[in-house]
Amino acid sequence: MYSTAIFFKEACTIDENLTTLDQIHEAAKAEFLQKGYKDASLRNIVKSLGKTLGAFYGYYKSKEELFEALVGEHYQYLIDRFKDAQKQFADLPHEQQPEVMGDISGVCMFDMLHYAYQHLEECKLILCCSEGTRFSGLIDEMVEIEVEGTHAYQRVLAELGRPSPPLDPTLEHILITGMFHTFFELVIHEMPLPDAENYVKEMRAFYTAGWMKIMGQ
Repeated sequence: MYSTAIFFKEACTIDENLTTLDQIHEAAKAEFLQKGYKDASLRNIVKSLGKTLGAFYGYYKSKEELFEALVGEHYQYLIDRFKDAQKQFADLPHEQQPEVMGDISGVCMFDMLHYAYQHLEECKLILCCSEGTRFSGLIDEMVEIEVEGTHAYQRVLAELGRPSPPLDPTLEHILITGMFHTFFELVIHEMPLPDAENYVKEMRAFYTAGWMKIMGQ
């Protein structure tokens, strides 16, 4: 996982008009972004607000529960959106799938990109600061889904009389993992959104052409 050092977030003045819960969330995001989940301190979070741990425990039972509250729904959106794209493709008539390979996943990538930019801090928490939580496995989970989808597509190609050569499992895993790391680098480094959109377009063209070559299509 990436070092959190380059994502240092200066302590900010919390808006006193926010509810106590919202103040906790803002202070927690600052602490987690600066130090990562493992090294973040609940004591520092509440101290920055002039509150006590007792006040914090009125909202959450643990640091883990607090982190879950910050990123859980965003993690689930990314996973569910990706699964939905896989299902949309798999549900197409088999003879249509080779004609549109990459189209549905392309729309999915843009949806995830825009969502990540709308929830930038929370997504960076997942990508950069979640070691020690279940959320650190985002890319690994997506890789598993993509591997399953790739094998299903290979079966479709065989059914259509266009079989692909066997894929080396290690190479397959490396290529798919690299694809997701490339995509999420845009979010991590906060590329200007128009640039990020263009990079996604170029990245899709690169990987689609590569996979077609590897699959003998």
